[in-house]
Amino acid sequence: MKKSIVLFSGGIDSTTALYWALDCYDKIFALTFDYGQRNKIELEMARKMAQKLNVPQKILRVDLQQIGGSSLTDTKLSLPQYERMEEIKEGLSSTYVPFRNGIFLALAAARAEVDGINEIVCGFNVIDSPNYPDTRNKFVQAMQEAINQGTKASLSPKKIQIIAPFLNMKKSDIIKKGLSLGADYSFAISCYSGEEIPCQKCSSCLLRQKAWKEVGLQDPLILRLEEEGKI
Repeated sequence: MKKSIVLFSGGIDSTTALYWALDCYDKIFALTFDYGQRNKIELEMARKMAQKLNVPQKILRVDLQQIGGSSLTDTKLSLPQYERMEEIKEGLSSTYVPFRNGIFLALAAARAEVDGINEIVCGFNVIDSPNYPDTRNKFVQAMQEAINQGTKASLSPKKIQIIAPFLNMKKSDIIKKGLSLGADYSFAISCYSGEEIPCQKCSSCLLRQKAWKEVGLQDPLILRLEEEGKI
C-alpha cells in the first residue's frame, strides 16, 4: 500500500496537494500545524476539508509565537497591506515565519518514521513567492538529505522523499491542476488577517486574486461567502 503524509495548512496550495495525493496514493494522512498563527481560521477550515474528504488528520501544536520575528505570529507587528501587487517589494517580508517549513518538515519526518511512511507531500511553490527561502528546490533537497541522514532511513535502503509537485508552477496553474482533480477551494483560506472574509489587501489575498483572474473564474471562497450572506 502506497502511503503519504500531506502537509495541509488549508490554503490553496496545500488543498491542491491533498487532492493530488488522493489521486496518487492508496492512503494519505493530513498533518496540520497550529503554530500560533494570526490566521487561526485556516485550522477550522482545514479540519472541515479533511472531514469532507474523509482524510485522517492530525493537528500538531507548535508554538512559534515563542520565537516571534513574524507578523503572522506576533500581533504587535503590523501586517503589510497593499492596494495592488506592484506595491509589494522584493526581499523578505515580515510575513515570513523563521524556518517554518523546515520545522514542519522535521516534524512530518518524525511522524513518517513512526508510521512507516516514506513520502511527505507538500504544496511548496516558488514562482509566485520568490522571496520565501523555505519554498525553494535547494531547500527541499537539503531537508530531504538531512532527514535521511538523521532518521533510521540512514540505516535502510528505503529513504524518505519530500514530494513537492508544484514547486515550479504558478499559482494559477496549481489551481487549474486542482480543478482537474475536482478540488473544492470554497474553504481554502489564504488571507493573513485571521478572518474568514478576506481582507483583500495582504500579499496573500492579492496573489490569490491575481491567480483566479488568470484562471478566468470567480474565487469559490468568495462565492460561498456570498451565498452564506457573509459578504
